[in-house]
Amino acid sequence: MDLNSADSAFDALLRQHLPQDAVRPSEPRYLEEPRGRYQGRETLVVLPRSVDEVATVVRLAGEARVGVVAYGGGTGLVGGQISPEGPLPVILSLERMAAIRGVYPQENVLICEAGAVLADVQSAAEAADRLFPLSLASEGSARIGGNLATNAGGTAVLRYGNARELCLGLEAVLPDGQIWHGLKRLRKDNTGYDLRNLLIGSEGTLGVITAAALKLSPKPAARGTAIFVVPSPKAALGLLALAQSQLGELVSGFELISGQGLAFLAETVPEVRQPFAARPDWSVLIEVGLVAGLDPQGALEQLFIAASEAGLTLDGVIAQSVQQSGEFWSVREHIPEANKRVGAVISSDVSVPLGAIPEFIEVGREEIAKIGAFRINCFGHVGDGNLHYNVFSQPGGRAADHANQRAALQRAVHDLAHRLGGSVSAEHGVGRLKVEDLERYGDPAKLSALRAIKAALDPLGIMNPGAVLRN
Repeated sequence: MDLNSADSAFDALLRQHLPQDAVRPSEPRYLEEPRGRYQGRETLVVLPRSVDEVATVVRLAGEARVGVVAYGGGTGLVGGQISPEGPLPVILSLERMAAIRGVYPQENVLICEAGAVLADVQSAAEAADRLFPLSLASEGSARIGGNLATNAGGTAVLRYGNARELCLGLEAVLPDGQIWHGLKRLRKDNTGYDLRNLLIGSEGTLGVITAAALKLSPKPAARGTAIFVVPSPKAALGLLALAQSQLGELVSGFELISGQGLAFLAETVPEVRQPFAARPDWSVLIEVGLVAGLDPQGALEQLFIAASEAGLTLDGVIAQSVQQSGEFWSVREHIPEANKRVGAVISSDVSVPLGAIPEFIEVGREEIAKIGAFRINCFGHVGDGNLHYNVFSQPGGRAADHANQRAALQRAVHDLAHRLGGSVSAEHGVGRLKVEDLERYGDPAKLSALRAIKAALDPLGIMNPGAVLRN
C-alpha cells in the first residue's frame, strides 16, 4: 500500500486536533541511532501527553495514509526507530508520557506509561522495597515502551526472563486508532488470543504501546558477585550447570568474558579496574541473589571449591564489598564501549542452544579465518545462550579497510548460528537492519503468519513501515 509523506497539510491537520506544543519539526536526536548505520530525515515529531492524543495521531495518520514511527529512548541497535527512505513518516515520541501510575507492592506490580525511563522504573520499584530486574547498559535513557516493543533482554534474563516475562498487561493504540485497554494486573487471563504478547516484540509494527503493568520481584536479601577464570567456553557451561545445581534459580547473572575483550578494555578504557594481573583467555562473571539466612560469599566459595575440583575453574575473585561488586560489573558493562572505541568490522547479536556455545565459538573462529585475519571479541549472556560476536581488524588496521568483507563476515556468523539451531537476533530485534536476515533464515510458515497478522491488524501499512517486514 502506497503511503504519503507527513507534509505541511498533515502538519496543519495534526495541529487542528492536538495541543499546539505537541507538534514540532524533528530535532537531530530523533534522526540518529547509536551505531550510526541509519540517518533519518527531517519530518514532524508529535509528543502526546495521553493515550487519547496517541489515538488521535494514529487515527489521523491512517486517514491520511502517513506512516507512524514510535520513538522511545532512541537506544535501539537495529534501526527500528529510524526511517531512512520512503515517504516521510511522523515520529511519535512517548517521552512526555512518563508517569508511574501506580505501585502495588503486595501484588508485585508497577504500572507506568511507555515513556518512563527504565532507570526511573527501577527506582520506583526500589522505593517500594521491590525489584524490577530488567537491566541494560542503556537503562538511563531507554524507555519502557521501547523495551517492550523490542522484547529487551539484558543481564538478568537467566533468572527473571526477557521483557516479555516481566509484563502482565498493556495499554496500546492499535493501527485503526482504537485504544486497547489491556492494562490488567492479572497473572491468569485465558480469554482468547494474547494481544499482549503479540505487541511485545513487534517493534511498533502492530500498534503503539502507551502503558504497561510490570511484574516486580522481591529484592534478594543478599547478593554476591564473583569472577572465575575458566579454561574454555565448554568449562563455562560446566560451571553454569554446577552453579545451578548448587544454587538453583538464585543464579541471576552469568556472563562470559573473553581475553580479547579485556585487552580492548585495557587499551581504550584503562580507568576501569580489572580483577586479574594476568589477563585470562576466558572468565565468567557470576551474580547470585540469595534469600535471608544464606551467605552469598560462602555460597560462592563453595561453588569455587567444587568447580576447582572438577577442573572447571583456574582462579577466581569473590567480591568482598558492594563497591568491589560494582567494579566487577563495570568490567562487563564497559566492554561494549571498548568495542565501540576500537571499531568493529561487524557486530552480531546471536543466540544458540547452550550446548552449542563451544562449537559456535570454535567453528566461528575457523569460518572468520577463511575470510581473513581478524580479531574476535565474543562475550555475552552465556547463561541464556546469547552471545555478542564482534569482529575487528588486526592492530593498526581500521574497520573501514574491510568494508568489502563486511557482508561475508556477517553471513558467516549468521549462517553458523542458524545451522546450530540458533537465532540471528537474540535480544536486539529485527528493525530495518535484519529484515533480509529474517527472510533468509525465517521459517516459511512463520513468515507467512507474520505477514498475515500484519495485514490483518495494519492493512494500510502505516505502523513503522519497513521495520521487521519489507514494505
